[in-house]
Amino acid sequence: MATTSDIRKGLCIKYNNDIYKIIEFLHVKPGKGPAFVRTKLKSVTNGKVIDNTFSSGHKIDDIRVETNKFQYLYKEEDEFNFMNVDDFNQIMVSKNSIENSDLLKEGEIVSISINSEDGLPLSVDMPASVILEIKHTEPGIKDN
Repeated sequence: MATTSDIRKGLCIKYNNDIYKIIEFLHVKPGKGPAFVRTKLKSVTNGKVIDNTFSSGHKIDDIRVETNKFQYLYKEEDEFNFMNVDDFNQIMVSKNSIENSDLLKEGEIVSISINSEDGLPLSVDMPASVILEIKHTEPGIKDN
């Protein structure tokens, strides 16, 4: 169990029977009244973003998460196959867990967060930059 003082960006918590990742947070101490923490939470399962306010000292269920480097191998319908670069184990990740999945190239290295309790992948962090080839573009217009 953690409290609101342990909240940080990237922390995964269990809230409303779902797993959420904290995107943003702000500790607020108004001049009158108790302190609170305003958060923006992103659901790991379906990608919905919600705003929530926790009162100061509120208990939250944090989840142990392991982050490892994986290499993208291939796509199979709505599933992506990744290989751990350390022990060569392969996992399948659904398309819902990956933002901008169309930018993935075979052989690309990504970071995948895995729930330590049940071993399920929670989220995929894409690389900061990707090198792609432009196949077609419209001709340029002068002074544009």
